[in-house]
Amino acid sequence: MKFGETFTEYLRGEEEWFLEKCRHVEYKKLKKVLKKCKTTCNATRSDDEHINSSATLSDSCQCQSCPWCDEMFFEELMKEVSDIAGFFKSRVRHLLHIHVATGMQRYMMRLRRCFTDEKQALVEEGQILIQYITMNAIAIRKILKKYDKVHGSDNGKNFKLKMRAERIELLHSPWLIELGAFYLNSGLEKVGNFKNSFGRVSCENLNEDQPVMKLMLPNTTELEFELTCAICLETVFNPYALKCGHIFCKACACSAASVMIFQGVKAAPKCSKCPICREVGVYAEAVHMIELHLLLKIRCKEYWKERIMRERSEMVKQSKMFWNEQTIHMIGY
Repeated sequence: MKFGETFTEYLRGEEEWFLEKCRHVEYKKLKKVLKKCKTTCNATRSDDEHINSSATLSDSCQCQSCPWCDEMFFEELMKEVSDIAGFFKSRVRHLLHIHVATGMQRYMMRLRRCFTDEKQALVEEGQILIQYITMNAIAIRKILKKYDKVHGSDNGKNFKLKMRAERIELLHSPWLIELGAFYLNSGLEKVGNFKNSFGRVSCENLNEDQPVMKLMLPNTTELEFELTCAICLETVFNPYALKCGHIFCKACACSAASVMIFQGVKAAPKCSKCPICREVGVYAEAVHMIELHLLLKIRCKEYWKERIMRERSEMVKQSKMFWNEQTIHMIGY
């Protein structure tokens, strides 16, 4: 079965009620744009053959930059990808917020579980979101490959780089890591039907060298996410993912941005740069990866206790220094 048929079948499947509420890649519409472009260019080339008999008709448009596609194709695709990434982020954030609820919300959640299977509902929504992001990522990859084939260009590959620069590359979202950690925290890597519908998720060497999280998606795509902080070279503790996608310990990220731990990562100045890629302005939209932190707490208790003591000790030390400086500044001694 061709992917176009598979994608259409997915959109009309059991999750149709869910997909009606969200944006998806208009795969068929974009294919029609490419088909029209190829037909138009081939017709133009056929007219030119009457003038130059040595010209040969190609199956593809050989123009590196096609005005028709540049206007209709990439603009529409960028809008769709942005909407998909935004929807995925908001839904995963909502799902995980319910899972790690505190205070009165946590009490209300426990009360609801007496009457409904809330955990099962969260699991099912997570599975739907994983399939949603995977199918759309495949659709984007296929249509960009089709674009390069039709035009004989590298503009499709360049668009992927643009998506990465805009931080909307679907399968490199920190929220995907959080969703994987959610399943591990729920103990669902051992459930048979979970494997069939989602794939596999595993986390290896958490308290050793080179800790990684592996996600095997439904289309047999395997993703690996490194969980080593590039600053302290240990497993990330109380992790934050910066806007650029790089993950650091909270204390390390604060240190790199010259802010104190109790002030938080988002208090970093706008001119602060990522310690790895040196991109500016990546701290304001940092994502606190609560599920990943919880995973570390559950699976590496000794390491977690050691790191929490170190972080608290450093936080108290920094707080004392800060307030001493404030006192000296206010009263003069």
